[in-house]
Amino acid sequence: MKRSYYLFNPGRLSRKDNTLKFVAVDEQGKEQPAKYLPVETVSNLYCFGSLDTNSALYNFLGKHHISVHFFDYYEHYTGSFMPKDYLLAGKVITQQVRHYDFPQKRIAIARSFVDGASFNIQKNLKYYNSRNQDLEGVIAEIENWRSQIDSTENIETLMGVEGNIRKLYYLAFDVVINDFKMQGRTKQPPDNEVNALISFGNMVCYTLCLDQIYHTQLNPTISYLHQPGERRYSLALDLAEIFKPLLVDRVIFKVLNKKMINKSHFEAKMNGVYLKDTGRKVFLKAFDERLSETIMHRSLGRNVSYKHLVKLEAYKLVKHLLDIEPYKPFKMWW
Repeated sequence: MKRSYYLFNPGRLSRKDNTLKFVAVDEQGKEQPAKYLPVETVSNLYCFGSLDTNSALYNFLGKHHISVHFFDYYEHYTGSFMPKDYLLAGKVITQQVRHYDFPQKRIAIARSFVDGASFNIQKNLKYYNSRNQDLEGVIAEIENWRSQIDSTENIETLMGVEGNIRKLYYLAFDVVINDFKMQGRTKQPPDNEVNALISFGNMVCYTLCLDQIYHTQLNPTISYLHQPGERRYSLALDLAEIFKPLLVDRVIFKVLNKKMINKSHFEAKMNGVYLKDTGRKVFLKAFDERLSETIMHRSLGRNVSYKHLVKLEAYKLVKHLLDIEPYKPFKMWW
């Protein structure tokens, strides 16, 4: 079974037969024992340190449809190596553009993304509210904003509704989380531990959605809720909105409330707070475990992983664009 691999240290990546060979270098510049990754087990690589390699290696990765995502010293996503598209479909791309260019079609899809995201946000709050009943007011306020989604007539107004829902949701984190305080959302840089986890988790979710879009006929640069722009795959941002409550936030609640991550896993630098490598490893292990969990899919009648749900969401969008089936966002039913 293919999975993601995370490279935290700088090092050298090369090919050895049908295997990826990674030699990490420690802070003193000393090479560590080589690690070998059978190529058939690798779906993508996340590089948090500098990577020394060559074009031959990227050709090898491309042939095996392995993407590589790069992050800088401050955990910012800086870019990806994406293999050549192997599921090109001109009809899908032209329909993507038409649905973006036609305001009524675009706003319909954008509303669905916000509807799905806000529904899943409420599911999280209702789950934790069943334990202490402290979130009734927030849930009611979010429901009021949700009732306005279908009446929004442009993207700016819709983004305003989505922003108000997120603001209320993040205020509720201080009730859900036991030993840490969030005190509102801050980013670039995050100013406390909870915000650091959210920024890191959202970034990982974004790259997950980008990977799953790659395995469909969709073009990741043509989006509907987020404005397409240079140097970003904005459709991945759209899909990530739906899955952040399910994948990122639930993992954050788990690792903090179960004390899997504590203050020692963070460090303050450059006027912000960031995860240390030890903290990233704990979070990513919990995130991967979450992706591997399965649920009985109502329509398919079989168990599917949370990771596969993201790809299914992209396929649903393809069907909508081709007028096969109206798009309905994924909503938690448990």
